[in-house]
Amino acid sequence: MLGYLSSRQAGLDDPLRLRRAESTRRVLSLQLNPDRDVDRIHGNGINSIDIDVAEGRYMLSGGADGVIVIYDLENFTGKPQYTCKAVCTVGRSSRYVHKFSVETVQWYPYDTGMFVSSSFDKTMKIWDTETLKPAEVFEFETNVYSHHLSPIAQKHSLIAVGSKDPKIQLCDMKSGSKIHVLQGHRAEVLSVRWSPRYEYILASASADSKVKVWDVRRAAGSVLTLDQHKGDKSKGASEAANTAHNGRVNGLCFTGDGLHLLTTGTDDRMRLWNSATGENTLVNYGKVCNESRKRLQFCVSRGCSPEFVFVPCGSSVAMYALHTGELVTMLRGHYNNVDCCEFHPNYQELYSGGKDCNILAWVPTDSTNKARDIK
Repeated sequence: MLGYLSSRQAGLDDPLRLRRAESTRRVLSLQLNPDRDVDRIHGNGINSIDIDVAEGRYMLSGGADGVIVIYDLENFTGKPQYTCKAVCTVGRSSRYVHKFSVETVQWYPYDTGMFVSSSFDKTMKIWDTETLKPAEVFEFETNVYSHHLSPIAQKHSLIAVGSKDPKIQLCDMKSGSKIHVLQGHRAEVLSVRWSPRYEYILASASADSKVKVWDVRRAAGSVLTLDQHKGDKSKGASEAANTAHNGRVNGLCFTGDGLHLLTTGTDDRMRLWNSATGENTLVNYGKVCNESRKRLQFCVSRGCSPEFVFVPCGSSVAMYALHTGELVTMLRGHYNNVDCCEFHPNYQELYSGGKDCNILAWVPTDSTNKARDIK
């Protein structure tokens, strides 16, 4: 690190290189922080968490109890020991609360004045953060597993929705209506994700073992169906009929640059794909334990070199090197299965939620709270 600092001071090195090196060092030292707690509010398992992109300060959580919680991650105490407080809750006493399990929560990408939740009560709700009341409610015929807003869209305001219905619904936030349906899957759609690189590109994962990539401007079907044998010269493409996994595909995640797509399946495999060509890169991550019947929320680091993948694996979170498949470490601390994790790129921290009703904070070992306090 001193070498990087000297080169930077002498003007011989790119400042981005120093930043990447420090971010990588911090991520490699992640561990459970005994000084950091997150308020325990949920009475049942935590299915989804999301950290706002606009400020990097507020975290959403949605649980199997139907409850939604907003936490403030900032430390204003001036002490190293602190608890991330729940600043507001859509609890069981609220008339607007979801009747059944909340499967996905997401902040509006451009400010914290709005967030979106979807549930097994067959609804998706767009919430006003100030009033904690739904500004819009979309109703569906079946349980909703997943929804996603594009993090970069400038020309559309579409929310993609995956449900027990094989059809993917596109809902327009501006008009408050369902405007389009994407057909191609033959079983429930467990996860949907917009590309962080191209605003009209959407990926979907289904219980039919397939992953499809769509250009939502095109009426005629998907542009790609990922084939696990495409890229493997030793096997014919006809062997598995364009399947991405040999089981249900329940997890999707683009890399930060949008050039690659990661998928997880109940065949205990994770695969890395070239998102432009659909080619399987054949990175071997080994056995990635996956017992979830629903959507699995995993994440990729940002700003590191190399990048890392964090994926729930039983009661632990497994950390892999993205492009080599090496298992770097297992983050252990939960007492039951982990269902979701989210990376905080501002501080190189990780938050994970599980069936033990806890959200745990994983931070760099030498991390202090000075950066937060000085802000």
